[in-house]
Amino acid sequence: MTSSRNASKPPSIDDVRLRPILNKVESGERLSFDDTVTMYRSSDILSIGYMANLVRERMHGDVTYFNVNRHINPTDVCVASCRLCAFGKRVKDPTAYTMSLEQVWEIAGKGYAEAVTEFHIVGGLHPELTLDWFCKMLAGLKERYPGVHLKAFTMVEVAYLAKRTKISIRETLERLKAAGVDSLPGGGAEIFSERVRRIICDHKIDGDEWLDTARTAHQIGLKSNCTMLYGHLETAEDRADHLLRLRTLQDETGGFVTFIPLAFHPQNTVLSHLPKTTGFDDLKQIAISRLVLDNIPHIKAYWIMMTPGIAQIAQRFGANDIDGTVVEEKIYHDAGATTAQHLRRQDLLRLIREAGREPVERDTSYRPVTRTESAFTVLV
Repeated sequence: MTSSRNASKPPSIDDVRLRPILNKVESGERLSFDDTVTMYRSSDILSIGYMANLVRERMHGDVTYFNVNRHINPTDVCVASCRLCAFGKRVKDPTAYTMSLEQVWEIAGKGYAEAVTEFHIVGGLHPELTLDWFCKMLAGLKERYPGVHLKAFTMVEVAYLAKRTKISIRETLERLKAAGVDSLPGGGAEIFSERVRRIICDHKIDGDEWLDTARTAHQIGLKSNCTMLYGHLETAEDRADHLLRLRTLQDETGGFVTFIPLAFHPQNTVLSHLPKTTGFDDLKQIAISRLVLDNIPHIKAYWIMMTPGIAQIAQRFGANDIDGTVVEEKIYHDAGATTAQHLRRQDLLRLIREAGREPVERDTSYRPVTRTESAFTVLV
């Protein structure tokens, strides 16, 4: 796709360190680790945003994607005690919950009535729920809602189920796929730096194990998203390393569909003394992600995390996706997010059009969806 909206003349580059990077971007040359660190250390966000928008419009023109989806979190019970998390609870916590299979299917049905095309399913690492239980859950969803894509279970959840069941990651993924999983979300990656992981999420698999699990998923034909949690204890070098390790795996497998930068929300966590990210941080992260991850097709501005207003602006800073209707997001709201838990389809259309972009409803595989008053059709 092409667009004429980019000015033919770039803005004044206030930070001279960015000029060689602009030359690389204009010529389509891959950016390096040092280039990435340089951008993180620069305050010239307009120049970084200009470069990211140049790449974004080169890849996607004026299109911004969204989908009609529903989040389902079957349980918040979790054996891990990650310092970054406000969602997970212990089994004996009186505020903890675990849905029955029937409750999962009933909640999914409320979203299905709104003609969702995707169920996004993640939860805690429950010490009692088995792989068989989750397979029954998936099979029940497929039986009741056969047209809905099941994007289910982070790499962390997959590895935990494999360990509990005492089978390989590959066999676990194959069983989940056979039960109905169509693709995997990208959560749980946090930041790959082992120094930081020991502090914020030492109960989770390490960065190499996350990447190995994603690699195996891709090898058996399951696409996935990928993420990075930023705005806590990481450095510019940690962020750059994370992005380049994702890019390297994508060179190998081609299995990542979308990258979603996730801002850390410190409220209600052990790290509540840390400041929240600013809109400046969020937009710079979106832009750098687009510039570095040249082989991952889509960059998502997750409105739940960064607010609808910042997600709008992000469509000019490298993002080409604004996520979906969501419906009852729990993980970020337990960490103090004050955004709505649901946006209507018409709200998303308005947000995108106000940003000067052309909204395109998609399914999980980024195939356009067309709707009539009574039905929707996926264009293949």
